[in-house]
Amino acid sequence: MKRILFTAALLAASLAAAQPAARHAPSVTVSATRDPVDKSYRKMIAGMEMFERRHALAPQATLRFQLLPRLPGTGLDGVTLRVAGDTVSLPVPVAPDHSFTLERNEQALQEDAAVIASSKASTLTWRAQVRSPNVPDGMRRLGDLRLECLVGVEAGLLSNNAQWFAWLGELFTSADSVCNAADGNYLFFAARPLAGVTLFDGNRSANLPASALYAGGTQSPASLRFCDCEALLDRSYYAPIWDRSWSDETLLSFKHRDPLE
Repeated sequence: MKRILFTAALLAASLAAAQPAARHAPSVTVSATRDPVDKSYRKMIAGMEMFERRHALAPQATLRFQLLPRLPGTGLDGVTLRVAGDTVSLPVPVAPDHSFTLERNEQALQEDAAVIASSKASTLTWRAQVRSPNVPDGMRRLGDLRLECLVGVEAGLLSNNAQWFAWLGELFTSADSVCNAADGNYLFFAARPLAGVTLFDGNRSANLPASALYAGGTQSPASLRFCDCEALLDRSYYAPIWDRSWSDETLLSFKHRDPLE
């Protein structure tokens, strides 16, 4: 997959000058925001439908979406959301933890509406948030993460490529190909900076390797600006969602860095 995406990136770069508007977002107006964040409402609804189809991965879980900072120093308090189409404009309540849900609206679907945030595109990233009840504090369930990946990719929430590349990337990726591949590279984020992650599945346990932390340790100053992990690099990790030898009930336990480090 890495090879395919690298080839796609080279092709996209060569076409960027000739086709800078190869794919247009819906026409919307957002006051006081020159470069608005926008996501396809249709794709986010498709992500919700994916959640229902693959709910067996996390039978008791609920789905929300969440806004996360993309740039260091980004503040999310006060960010507002709305669904905007040609004639539709629907406010979307945002919870204190910057998460939200979407209601299905047929008019918004017909108008290929966008989900618009009152913040510039470079400042935010988006993720699905799948949570099962009774998971111990400070731990995540692997089946939840598997479903998060499927929903997030289907919903088009990843924003770790240059915007002009996103339209081409969709030709080469799908939720199953990303989430079921060892090199799918779907990043998750812990609540705080990480020192390590341990998996527990019955009597089996293992530590995630260093290559699974901090976006694989491969980011350079030049590439980091294209990764939606830029503000959250020390919280980022790859979970073995592709490895079916770990059951959906596997729990990930996080060791966090000392705040003085």
